[in-house]
Amino acid sequence: MCGLAGWIGYERDLSADTSVAAVMNDTLECRGPDSHGVWVSPHALLAHRRLAVIDLAGGKQPMEAEAGPVLTYTGETYNYRELREELRALGHNFRTDSDTEVVLRAYEEWGTGFAERLTGIYALALWDPRTEELLLVRDRMGVKPLYYWPTADGVIFGSEPKAILAHPETEAVVDAEGLREVFGIVKTPGHAVFKGMREVLPGTVLRFTRSGAEETRYWRLAAREHTDDLDTTIAHVRTLLEEIVASQLVADVPVGTLLSGGLDSSAVTALASRSSDKPVLAFSVDYKDLGENFQANVQWADPDTPFAVEVARHVGAEHVIVELDNADVLDDDVRDQVLRAQDLPVSTGDMEYSLLLLCRALKERMTVALSGEAADELFGGYTWFHDPAAIEADTFPWHHPFEKAGGMGALRTLGLWSRLGMTGYVKQRYTEALEEVPRLPGESGHEARMRELTYLNLTRWENFLLDRKDRISMATALEVRVPFTDHRLVEYVYNVPWAMKNHDGREKSLLRSAMRGVLPESVLDRKKTPYPSTQDKGYERAVRERLETVIAADDAPVLRLASREEIRRLLDVPEGSYAMGGPWSARAVLERLVEFDRWVRTYGVRVDL
Repeated sequence: MCGLAGWIGYERDLSADTSVAAVMNDTLECRGPDSHGVWVSPHALLAHRRLAVIDLAGGKQPMEAEAGPVLTYTGETYNYRELREELRALGHNFRTDSDTEVVLRAYEEWGTGFAERLTGIYALALWDPRTEELLLVRDRMGVKPLYYWPTADGVIFGSEPKAILAHPETEAVVDAEGLREVFGIVKTPGHAVFKGMREVLPGTVLRFTRSGAEETRYWRLAAREHTDDLDTTIAHVRTLLEEIVASQLVADVPVGTLLSGGLDSSAVTALASRSSDKPVLAFSVDYKDLGENFQANVQWADPDTPFAVEVARHVGAEHVIVELDNADVLDDDVRDQVLRAQDLPVSTGDMEYSLLLLCRALKERMTVALSGEAADELFGGYTWFHDPAAIEADTFPWHHPFEKAGGMGALRTLGLWSRLGMTGYVKQRYTEALEEVPRLPGESGHEARMRELTYLNLTRWENFLLDRKDRISMATALEVRVPFTDHRLVEYVYNVPWAMKNHDGREKSLLRSAMRGVLPESVLDRKKTPYPSTQDKGYERAVRERLETVIAADDAPVLRLASREEIRRLLDVPEGSYAMGGPWSARAVLERLVEFDRWVRTYGVRVDL
């Protein structure tokens, strides 16, 4: 999947600054442990860290074409074989079998329109010395990250903020707006939290020249009339998923799946098994003793493992269960690695730490894994798609269930919600998001509202989760592919009327129907369940103790957010009140406060309030 970094300076000679590019590149070693390189010219430095997946010997980067353009590229282009044949017919000769060279030749043939030809997950930087133009390009759904920092005479860029912050002309500063993004879980497109830094928008080509920057959206969601009947729609979704999963199994390294036992990951595992000539390797995560001590609640109706075992047996997959306990997810080395991976103290609680440990285990057996991420946003799996109060609420739907309780209630108890002006900020960002929604002429009522909710989930909530998955998996040099983000599927399902998506009154009706005959009935009938989280009260107790330790220090950075008395007000709540995990749980707020302290100290962040 790789990592990239670079620096463009139009008014200086960068040839003597290769050490800067090397330092930036070194911060991304986890994304690309297999090889690295820096390309040097007077006004452009391009760096690359490689995780070899396709054409292990020939795909080294930065890659330079004979005519001059140079590419540093991360991700995968799934249709590279078809594009290579098309380009050969147009007279192009290839030196390698890599998808990287296909992307480079595509630029030579089609110019800035080349991005529209790519199907995949990617972020890239392409420098053309003939015109002194830099292109920064990001895939349609924003699966692969790409950040930039405009300067007086050019731009600094990288796959992750840490690469940019390694440059001597940048500084890790976070102001009130950045903190609103951290604590509000808004995930505003383009916002990078650090002051002065931006994130390339999904589906965008960002062009830098001596004259300045120009942004072009080459893809965005569009509203189209859906004319297929229900049976045709179900069949088409099934066909699309079969084709997409098969295309994402292409690699020159071992490929497996992440299997939770829920509908989404089970569908991916089953379809991968059908397309593979040998048993698929499927990995699950579980907490020791969770099965026998499991307690159902509003989010988790039953434990995952029995369903994952049944699916693996049903499809003939080789199944590995990674069992964890409190000591595993409380380990300081694990927490340091997660913070370093994400660059931010955005915590979903123990989920991030268990995900890292799961990815570490996968990496021992494979380099690429397919995930069921993004199906809930696309097909309507979350509770807020089915709760009338959340549907009607004048805010992001994932905020409504926690307006009074949970994480938002905890932030109010802290006084941080009002101190950061979160009510106005969330309202502003929500209004902006609604203005973007593509709509059908005359569409109104419930169908129009469900289109809005789907758009909000696909462009905000999903990007929050995709960013977490990419950063943590790449911290272990594991490439995670996400079939449900394929733009052909997204374009089609986005425009399926809600009445069809929810045709039997249950969450993800359309996907369940498309997978009937492929998965066990028990999985098809199972209630939506999030990624597993520990229910052990000892974990909550440990988090509380860590926060007590943090605020005991007079110079604790977290005391800039809330006073010791306000934080203790949170800690005075009876033990067990914060047992539930998840990004908007009260326990996650406790975690975020602990990790905020670690973040400021580790990165030397300056907080401007």
